[in-house]
Amino acid sequence: MKLEEMYNEWKSLFPLPEKQAQLLRNKFTAEYNFNSNHIEGNTLTYGQTELLLLFGKVSGEGDLKDFVDMKASQVGVEMVREAVQDRDTSLTQTFIRQLHRVILREDYTVYRELPRGGTTSHTVHAGQYKTRPNSVITRYGDLFEYASPEETPSLMSDLVDWYNAAEQEGKLSPVELAALFHYRYIRIHPFEDGNGRIARLMVNYIMARHGWPMIVIRNRKKAEYLEALHRSDQKIGKVPSDGAHAAIGKISSFLAFFRQTVCEEMQCEIDIVRNANKSTWWYDGQRINFRSGNGGRLLELLHDKPFVTYSEMAEHTSVNRSAVQKQIEGFRKKGYLDRRDDGSWHVLAMNSKVEYDLQVPRQEAGGIVVHGHQTDRTAPCCPRFEER
Repeated sequence: MKLEEMYNEWKSLFPLPEKQAQLLRNKFTAEYNFNSNHIEGNTLTYGQTELLLLFGKVSGEGDLKDFVDMKASQVGVEMVREAVQDRDTSLTQTFIRQLHRVILREDYTVYRELPRGGTTSHTVHAGQYKTRPNSVITRYGDLFEYASPEETPSLMSDLVDWYNAAEQEGKLSPVELAALFHYRYIRIHPFEDGNGRIARLMVNYIMARHGWPMIVIRNRKKAEYLEALHRSDQKIGKVPSDGAHAAIGKISSFLAFFRQTVCEEMQCEIDIVRNANKSTWWYDGQRINFRSGNGGRLLELLHDKPFVTYSEMAEHTSVNRSAVQKQIEGFRKKGYLDRRDDGSWHVLAMNSKVEYDLQVPRQEAGGIVVHGHQTDRTAPCCPRFEER
């Protein structure tokens, strides 16, 4: 099915009943934030992400920074959702810088050890363009330079002006606009940290602004994602300003990856809505194909009775206890469920028939309380991850 045909099918589903609409919103909240942050090295599990963002709770072990970054990421999502409601307001650099301040929250200091001993440090400023050159060592061992601090403001001005003009002109589809904006933005790399996360938020700003679904670039496709960008880089060359002004025909590799991602995300939502009255389970954007008919029954039982025992599971499914334990362990390894600190089961897979009583907390950009301690931004214990 062609992209445009799939979009028309997806669009025909709306308006959705509120319960289904909320289910898809919650699905996106957990999956987008989990994947976008995992691409950059966040270590929270899917279960921890869901508990934090959908239930406002913290469970298990993890770096405090990862919890705070995950919460800040959702604040960015909400900021994008609010911004796209006003189609009369053009995109501005101010909005992008504000979005960056939201996900970084505040300035922080990075400390690095020098080869001959001693340390050096510099401050990363939230919401401000870079003051130091940034580059990355590619997976092939090459040094890849982004735009210099001196040329970044003018290139960002060009990027925003181009986007607003291209949107008005209407020659590029929303998918092409989003893909090209992502690529041009990444070639500038305007901030010292957070560029990958901002690029993916801006993709969804553009998609939602034009009535297309917000999408998730999955961590399991990270290598494919980076390879598509790399192939487009090879076609355009290493000069940052060339990448920052790339034409749509020059990023065919990344555009193909992006179109495929949009298709997969739309197909997932279509299938979830179309199978609303069936016992179909999903996890991280994929339909679960159980090896036996007991898989779905087990997950439904665990959702309905989170303190159920293995003996009760075996009785419910007419399978011996050891077989049930083996199946449950398999589910845990795949991420379909987890066990909370109180011993109850937490089903992470999604089923559109199951009733979910979710009180989604309003996210704020400040700290969160983890085991009674307010988190803050202290760079020495918060390693940074290079974002593509």
